[in-house]
Amino acid sequence: MVESNIKRQLVIIGGAEDKEGDSVILRDFVRRAGGTKAYIVILTAATELPREVGENYIRVFERLGAETVRIIDTETREDASSSTALEAIKKATGVFFTGGDQARITSILKDTEIDVAIHKRFSEGVVVAGTSAGAAVMPDKMIVEGDSQTHPRIETVEMGPGMGFLPGVVIDQHFSQRGRLGRLISALILEPAVLGFGIDENTAMVVTDNQVEVIGEGAVTIVDESEATYNNMGEILKDESLAICGAKLHILPHGFKFDLKTRQPILNNGSVPNSSVPVASIST
Repeated sequence: MVESNIKRQLVIIGGAEDKEGDSVILRDFVRRAGGTKAYIVILTAATELPREVGENYIRVFERLGAETVRIIDTETREDASSSTALEAIKKATGVFFTGGDQARITSILKDTEIDVAIHKRFSEGVVVAGTSAGAAVMPDKMIVEGDSQTHPRIETVEMGPGMGFLPGVVIDQHFSQRGRLGRLISALILEPAVLGFGIDENTAMVVTDNQVEVIGEGAVTIVDESEATYNNMGEILKDESLAICGAKLHILPHGFKFDLKTRQPILNNGSVPNSSVPVASIST
C-alpha cells in the first residue's frame, strides 16, 4: 500500500487577526498556500458587507505577495453553483472564509456544489482557513450562537451543522476576550465531541493532518473530556448549572503543539509534558 504525501492543512483563526503589521497568521496562510505562487479564494458568505470585507483581505494577501486573489460572493445557494465560483475553487491553492455570521456560511454553502468542490480540493492538499465565524464552521457540529461570560448551562449555547473540515471537535473563537469557557464546556457536553478548542483573537491553531500548532499573540485553550469521570447532563433541567468532573485543561501559546490522536500537548521544545516532574510555581 502506497502512503499519500498529501497533507490536509487548516488555519483556524480566533478572529481579529493582525492585517496591518507583520500579519503573522495571514502570512503563514499565504506561505502554506504557495507563497508568491498562491491562488487564494476569499469566501464572503458570512458577512453582509462582502465587498468591504473581501477587498480588505485582497489588499492584505496581495501585500504579502500572493500571485492571484479572487473573491467568491455567494448571497444565495444558487450562487454556490456558479461556473465562475467552481472554476476559481478548482484553481485555488488556498481558500479563506471571512468572519461574520457562521449560520450564513452553512445556510448558503453547506451541501452545495461549491461545498463539495472545496472538500475535494482540501483532500488534494489545498489549505483551508477561516477567521471568527469562518473558524466556527470548521467542525462537523458548530456553535451557532450562545452566551459569553457565564457558567456552563444547557441553554447557554445553540449547536448546528458545521462544514466538517475537522470533525469530532468543538471550536469557539474570540475566546479569552469574550470569556467563553462556560459556553465551550456547555457545547462540549451537549455534543459527542471529546475535544473543545477555544482560540484567542489574533491567534490561530494550524492543523496539519493530526497535529495542531499554535501561532499568534494569545493562546488556544483545549478542554479534553475523554477521561471525564462525571457530568450531570442527564439529571438537570435546561436552565440549571452543568457539572463536569475529571476533564483536562491545556492552555497552549505560540509554538506549542497538540497531537489530536494521542490528545497530548507537545511543548515548544518538542517534548511531551512529564507528569512526574513537579510544576514550577512562584512562592508568595
